[in-house]
Amino acid sequence: MRQPTRLAAIVLLLTAASAAFAAELRDHAPVQVAPRTWVIHGPLGDPSVENQGFMNNPAFVVTSDGVVVIDPGSSVQAGRMVLRQIRKLTRKPVTHVLNTHVHGDHWFGNQAIHDAYPKAKIMAHPEMIRAAHEGAAARWLDIMERLTKGYTRGTRAVIPTVPVVESQAFKAGGIEFRIHAPEKAHSGTDIMIEVPSENLLFLGDNVMNGRFGQMNDGTFKGNIAACDRALAISARVFVPGHGKSGSREIVSAYRGYLSSLFETVKREYDAGKKDYEMKDTVKAAVAPYTGWEGFDLHFGRHVSVAVLELEAM
Repeated sequence: MRQPTRLAAIVLLLTAASAAFAAELRDHAPVQVAPRTWVIHGPLGDPSVENQGFMNNPAFVVTSDGVVVIDPGSSVQAGRMVLRQIRKLTRKPVTHVLNTHVHGDHWFGNQAIHDAYPKAKIMAHPEMIRAAHEGAAARWLDIMERLTKGYTRGTRAVIPTVPVVESQAFKAGGIEFRIHAPEKAHSGTDIMIEVPSENLLFLGDNVMNGRFGQMNDGTFKGNIAACDRALAISARVFVPGHGKSGSREIVSAYRGYLSSLFETVKREYDAGKKDYEMKDTVKAAVAPYTGWEGFDLHFGRHVSVAVLELEAM
């Protein structure tokens, strides 16, 4: 049999690659956490080939006349998967999308929602909208495609157009949504969304459950204050940006890590130690959290970020 030409071999490889990139993200079943609210709890790890770049917690609230989506995921593929799960439960249209912050693993699914429901209002903190336009969207598109080795290719940044601010409230299909916008928290662009009738609070990445992520864009003091703000809200169900939903205990646990690390770093910093000299002491102070996903990757970075924060005070 005649061997294929070099050109034909390249075409076959490109065709196979295109088919792989076009593959649908596998389904992740939503969990009902309140009478009208479902959450799709993503895997705990960072974006990867194995998880197809999907690792946040998309959620949706079914109202009397539509669906409000919170953080539809890290890619157009993730957004399509979220829509498939919604359509298994209701044929109502998506009327609103809320993005909790600028990190692209939470909001690039906007593209799929916009393609299916172009009239849906896509909402976020004004600083999130600004940062996305000023380069954060492009950076995160590159991050997602690189970490997934091209799986998220084809995703484009559909940036929110409707700003929402501290203490703002709006109604969708008879359900009230209240905005809480803690300053300088996880990313500096954060909102938390309270749904009083559901006794529920969407925390964004101000709280994670069983997992750690980057702190480079926020502050420990601001993130601790955001946790305190969440604990002051009368809610029964708390939905973190990553990890399982639960009671206010998940907020207290994450706050415990942040405060233990920051307070220990401050004591060591005040004693004249450099970040690399204090890591063993700080690690002992946060020992209950060493089994959380991403600890080994992020712990050293968190110490360095805390030192930089103290130096800027």
